[in-house]
Amino acid sequence: MANVENCVIIGASHAAVQLMISLRQLGWRGSITVISDDPNMPYHKPPLSKAYLSGETTDEQLALRAAPVYEKLDVTFKLGETVAKIDRDGKSVVLASGEQISYAKLALCTGARVRPLPAPGTNLAGVHYLRTMDDVKGIKKSMETSKNAVIIGGGYIGLETAASLKKLGINVTVLEAEARLLQRVATEQVSSFFRRLHEEEGVEILRNTQASKLVGSEKLEKVFCSDGREIKADLAIIGIGVIPNTELAENAGLETDNGILVDEFAKTSDPDIVAAGDCTNHPSKIAGKNIRLESVPNATEQAKAAAASICGTPKEYNELPWFWSDQFDVKLQIAGLNEGYTDTVVRGDIENGRSFSVFYLKNDKLIAADCVNNLKDFMFTKKLILQDQVIDKAALSDETVELKSLLT
Repeated sequence: MANVENCVIIGASHAAVQLMISLRQLGWRGSITVISDDPNMPYHKPPLSKAYLSGETTDEQLALRAAPVYEKLDVTFKLGETVAKIDRDGKSVVLASGEQISYAKLALCTGARVRPLPAPGTNLAGVHYLRTMDDVKGIKKSMETSKNAVIIGGGYIGLETAASLKKLGINVTVLEAEARLLQRVATEQVSSFFRRLHEEEGVEILRNTQASKLVGSEKLEKVFCSDGREIKADLAIIGIGVIPNTELAENAGLETDNGILVDEFAKTSDPDIVAAGDCTNHPSKIAGKNIRLESVPNATEQAKAAAASICGTPKEYNELPWFWSDQFDVKLQIAGLNEGYTDTVVRGDIENGRSFSVFYLKNDKLIAADCVNNLKDFMFTKKLILQDQVIDKAALSDETVELKSLLT
């Protein structure tokens, strides 16, 4: 393809779809080519461990956009194709098949991949990772003959998966290597709540426990733990984090550091290449440093900035990070980043109930909040964080005080 006005997008998830939409909205008249090693059309990732795994969402409902939308956008898809390298001098990408595709502008939306478990037996039937639609289809197939599941990793993906499997009647044990669930991302109070939630629903939680070996003749039969414990299992799902896909960028000589380094306009160290989504490391005025986020809101908002840069109308990306997680009848909504917090304030009954908020403060300023079944708190918290003012802790904890009254 010799069209010099071609914009090539590598990757086909949330960032890629928003980027192609924003390009057309901003007046990009050239062609758009999307290349992805995933053979499926773009789909929502968050439901994979929740509604899609539990069968509440169909393949059609998982689609990010209906087919006519892409036709209207005039996008060419090359699915199930792997990009072997980026030729920056020749301004082209080379596929594993040898095909070369020229670009005027290039967008890297390469996302992240699962972190492999360094233990024997991960290739046994019944052992899975959860990152793609095809991963979940494989899990569903194994579930047809499974009664006992082990979830390796007590992060959000692991806990969401545990909740989905338990609701389907499967016995579930979660192995968490740290002293508590969500240790790297939540206060001890929130960790204790999620442990209580899962144990109340019948999930067994084992902390300070690592999987050392997965065993079976052909199919998984047992999971051996580092403390000598043996757990009977015919299904195991590994969720111990992800690794940003930066190899293409690195091999092309682009700057990387725990992600593809981009500026506040989503531009890489090459003026004709932008990047967006889980694969990027970007400057954040709110955090006061460079950060890499794994979230749909980050992917879509950063993609808008990337499209603006491609179209020559730069728009700074500086959005407040937010996330969510659904487990059983609980919706957790997180606003901001709690790193470096010096104090916490609880609003509501965290010890016994299933609706509360935990506020994270740094030097008496609100920097983040975990809101459980509390949309109203979540919405006002986002505004309070951006206000960047010293806040009354007593008022935060008092449920009779409306949070909106704290806005200046």
